[in-house]
Amino acid sequence: MKKLFLAILLVGLSTMANAQKSEDLKAIKGQCGCFDVKFSYAETFAPDKDYKFHDRYKTGGRELVFVDEESKDKMVLMHLLIIGDTMVIKHWREDWVYENTDLLAFQKGTEWKANVLPKTQVKGQWTQKVFEVNDMPRYEGTASWVHKDGKHLWANITDAPLPRREYTKRSDYQVLKRNNRIHVTEKGYLHEQDNDKIIRNSEGDKLLAQEKGLNDYVKIDDAKCKLATEFWTKNREYWLDVRTVWGQLLAQNKGLNIKTKTEDGKMLWKEIDELVEEFKKKGMNDSQKRQVAIRELLDKYLVNRESYSMK
Repeated sequence: MKKLFLAILLVGLSTMANAQKSEDLKAIKGQCGCFDVKFSYAETFAPDKDYKFHDRYKTGGRELVFVDEESKDKMVLMHLLIIGDTMVIKHWREDWVYENTDLLAFQKGTEWKANVLPKTQVKGQWTQKVFEVNDMPRYEGTASWVHKDGKHLWANITDAPLPRREYTKRSDYQVLKRNNRIHVTEKGYLHEQDNDKIIRNSEGDKLLAQEKGLNDYVKIDDAKCKLATEFWTKNREYWLDVRTVWGQLLAQNKGLNIKTKTEDGKMLWKEIDELVEEFKKKGMNDSQKRQVAIRELLDKYLVNRESYSMK
C-alpha cells in the first residue's frame, strides 16, 4: 500500500511539474512579437545628500522579438531594433535555460566568474542569460516563474555591467545590481527594474544611487516588423556562428575576462560587425572557416587566452 501511495504521489508531482513548465514556456513565448517599446529610467535615491541626480532617461523604438532557437530545456529569444522603418539593428539576445546550474557571475569591468549552483537550488527555475549586440555576455539570473490570477511574473536580482545608456558616459560606479521583474500580459510585457548603482573596489561595495526603470513592450501588428524579419533571414547564418563560438568559450566554465580594446585601439564589437560584413561581402559559405576566423578574433581580446581550449 505504501509503495502504491508513493507511486501515485510521484506521478502527481511529475504532472504538476510538467504543467508548471508548460505555463513557463507560454510566458517566455509571451515576450515575442512586434512591439512599440518605451524605455524610461529615473534616479530615485542616493545616500549622499550632495549627490547630483542625473537627468531622467526616456526613449523608445520598434522591436521584433522572436524565438530563434528552441529545444526541450532552452529557448533563445532574439531582439531586432527597427530604426525609422528603413534600418534594422541586431539589438540583444536572451537565452532561457531550464534548471541550469552553470551561471556567469559579473564582477566588474569586463570580467565574469563561473558560478556553479546545486541542482536543488535551481529545481523548477529558469535562467535568463542576457547577451550584448555582439553576443558577448552581460548578465545572468535564475528564478521561478509565478503564474497566479492570470498574471505571469519572473523576478531576479543579479549584478550586471553598466547599461548601454551610461557605460560610455559615466565612471562613478562599476556595477548595476539589477532587480528585474518581467510581467507578461496579453498586450505584451513590462520589464520593471529597481536597480542599485554600486561602487565596487577592494574595500567592498558601496551604494551610489538607486533608479527605477520601466521598459514597456506593447504589441502591434506583426506586419510592421517585416523589415526585421527580412534582415534576419539574410544575416542569421553569420551571427549564428558568432553565437556558437562564444558558446564554446563559455561552455568551458572558466568564466570570462576580456580586454575592452586591443593595443592598437580596436574594439571588439566593431571588429565583430566588420568580420560579419566581410563574410557576406566575400560570400564565405563555409561555416567552419567562419567560426575559425571568429575564434581568432576573440582570442585577441581574451585575457589569459591560453587557458581556453580551441574547439
